[in-house]
Amino acid sequence: MQKVLIIDSGSQYTQLIARRVREQQVYCEIHPFHTAPAPDADTIGVIFSGSPASVHDANAPQLTVDQYVHLPILGVCYGAQYLAQASGGTVIRSQIREYGRAHLKTVDSSCPLFKHIPAGSQVWMSHGDTIGTLPAGAKVVASTDHVENAAYVFEGKPHYAIQFHPEVTHSLDGKQLIENFLVEICGAHRDWTSENYIDATLQQLKDQVGTDTVVMGLSGGVDSTVAATLLSRAIGKQLVCIFIDNGLLRKDEYEAVLESYKHQGLNIIGVDAKQRFYDALTGISDPEQKRKTIGRVFIEVFDEEANKIDGARWLGQGTIYPDVIESMTVHGPSATIKSHHNVGGLPEDMKLKVVEPLRSLFKDEVRLVGRALGLPNTLLGRHPFPGPGLAIRILGDITADKVRILQEADAIFIQNLKDSNWYDRVWQAGAIFLPVQSVGVMGDERTYEHVICLRAVQSVDGMTADWSHLPYELLGKISNEIINQVKGINRVVYDISSKPPATIEWE
Repeated sequence: MQKVLIIDSGSQYTQLIARRVREQQVYCEIHPFHTAPAPDADTIGVIFSGSPASVHDANAPQLTVDQYVHLPILGVCYGAQYLAQASGGTVIRSQIREYGRAHLKTVDSSCPLFKHIPAGSQVWMSHGDTIGTLPAGAKVVASTDHVENAAYVFEGKPHYAIQFHPEVTHSLDGKQLIENFLVEICGAHRDWTSENYIDATLQQLKDQVGTDTVVMGLSGGVDSTVAATLLSRAIGKQLVCIFIDNGLLRKDEYEAVLESYKHQGLNIIGVDAKQRFYDALTGISDPEQKRKTIGRVFIEVFDEEANKIDGARWLGQGTIYPDVIESMTVHGPSATIKSHHNVGGLPEDMKLKVVEPLRSLFKDEVRLVGRALGLPNTLLGRHPFPGPGLAIRILGDITADKVRILQEADAIFIQNLKDSNWYDRVWQAGAIFLPVQSVGVMGDERTYEHVICLRAVQSVDGMTADWSHLPYELLGKISNEIINQVKGINRVVYDISSKPPATIEWE
């Protein structure tokens, strides 16, 4: 399969470049600049990302351009400046630091990179350096009011460079530019589709696992569900799934998800470990300690169940591509590596090899593969849910009664979002149990009961989020139902904080 290499120099937008390439149904891989691989027969082009560094910095990323000179190249921002300097041009500090929206004052319409992109097109700039003089053999193909060499090409070579960021939505024709590079310049076939991915992955999983048994812990989330479905299609009953009820799931979620998995034909074991988790969490209020305790108990339960399975040689995980990328670093091998494991880490004596069917996919691609596999939207369209579950939506210590109260309130909230057609318009929603009580009046009696906070946000990837502007009438209906139906609650509030500065979850 054709692929494009994206060489990362530390830009905050590198993942976004990859997503834009994938949107054009072209496979791509991100590699840190210091471990950039040599191209193989499938490589059709290379993109050099931006960077927070200046080419003049002592520790500036050094790109191994020579191994890619026979391929189409697109340098973006720092990539453009590095290509210019490495080829004999000059890079200088900008007289006017150009950050934000700009417009292409001139565009060379004969340049294939700018096909269907008119003069005046809005682009997004973010740089403190600028290209002073171009290398010999290069010519300008686009300029802004303040940046003469906003884009250039090496004449006679498919090597292009731009000082703006086409991957962000503020560059209004950025999608077209990336399409031009991939299709017009690299000759991409656009063969990165869900169907092709499924076909290739099923064969790869069969070859990788052979006749061994795979054990996999399921969470009920999208990633683990799609990963398990792919493994099941590939190896059938050789896959044994474990779904653990930690007592911190949403109301009736354990039974509903377990039944849904069985309908999908998964070979699954359900484990009721609620009381074990509650006992371990007794008296713990610190959020980080809650997480560590839940992770430890989960590992213990999973390990016990996995040891009951004869012939288990592999651990299936729902690792996705952003997890893989975050485990790499552009700062060298000495930097701390962030590890991602769905089961929160494994005991050293669990000698299982890891199989990860989704490690090449972004989150939106996981959902597309899930749809191509025929999975129901009730599974694929679920809101993100934190690994520690309701434990980090109960501020303070955890008790079974607090969990019950929160589950009831949360169920009313989520059901109302679904009934009002707001569920799919919200990225994530949930109720929070606050560690305060307030005075209220019910009938002729004074009450002193708990407070529930509702949280609903709009987001793309969870990195930033804005609070959802739910209708007042809907909020009023939800509040009335919670107070009237959930014993122990006499006040409901709504969180109107955005991220940043607040986080989506409260703990």
